[in-house]
Amino acid sequence: MVKAIRFHETGGPEVLKLEDVEVAEPAPGQARVRHSFIAVNFIDIYFRTGRYPLALPNGLGSDAVGVVEAVGPGVTDIRPGDRVGYLLGPQGAYAQARVMPADVLIPLPEGISDRTAATLMMKGMTAQYLFRQVYPLKGGETILYHAAAGGVGLIACQWARALGVTMIGTVSSDEKAALARANGCAHTIVTSRENIAQRVREITEGRGVPVVYDSVGKDTLMDSLDSLQPRGTLVSNGTSSGSVVVDSQLLAAKGSLWMTRPAMVHYIHPRAHMLEMARELFDHVLAGRIVSEPQQSFALADAAQAHHALESRKTTGSTVLIP
Repeated sequence: MVKAIRFHETGGPEVLKLEDVEVAEPAPGQARVRHSFIAVNFIDIYFRTGRYPLALPNGLGSDAVGVVEAVGPGVTDIRPGDRVGYLLGPQGAYAQARVMPADVLIPLPEGISDRTAATLMMKGMTAQYLFRQVYPLKGGETILYHAAAGGVGLIACQWARALGVTMIGTVSSDEKAALARANGCAHTIVTSRENIAQRVREITEGRGVPVVYDSVGKDTLMDSLDSLQPRGTLVSNGTSSGSVVVDSQLLAAKGSLWMTRPAMVHYIHPRAHMLEMARELFDHVLAGRIVSEPQQSFALADAAQAHHALESRKTTGSTVLIP
């Protein structure tokens, strides 16, 4: 038996309960992983509240690191004792241990601790696919990135700097602005007292930006569109403030704009490609171009407190659970 967070109904953080669960022996193509750190992501809130439906009761979480305890028949590239992380597979990462499909496990290199890796699986790989695949940045661009002091945001700040990209980042407070700038964000916009689109036009001398990465959604949609150059691209990669619905006529009126709503699952397969994405991310970390550590830690039993903190916008950077 191991301890795991389960929920039997959708709702607020209080629906998350610590329970005893059985962990089976790995079947063919599977591995059992003992977790050392578990990442908390905003998408977890979508599952908990029912925005993304799950059959209930269920576990929660898709992103963790740990050590392989056992492998099932047919598993050849992952062995007991390997340090691994993952960001795909069924919900249930909020647990001391679990069985996973072996083909979603990413070996962790020497030189990157489990603690660091826990901030890189979902968040670092998200930065990779946004910046290197969805709208590939070549260097020299000026971009707008929303929630620059968040878990993905702080990695994005550093990745943009490494690429030679000028990043304009939105934040909710002066403290978060200072943190984003310290991580490489060239310009910050404090949304509680500054007009986003107006500041973007000032910074870019009226030109606007070729791309906006917007994980906020409803509350920032119009500012994002108004910040773009003609034929610019809105990458709508999240909806923390609510879903967005855009009339194609609005995209035409705002400058023949492009819009995409990417999902990680469509950018990470096959396995060889996933491992190459991870290699690029790990190379930046090992070279010191990206430094990432959890900003908040909670015990597994306190997962509800972690969700309260994340939803209240009191967190910066990455949040982890410790089993």
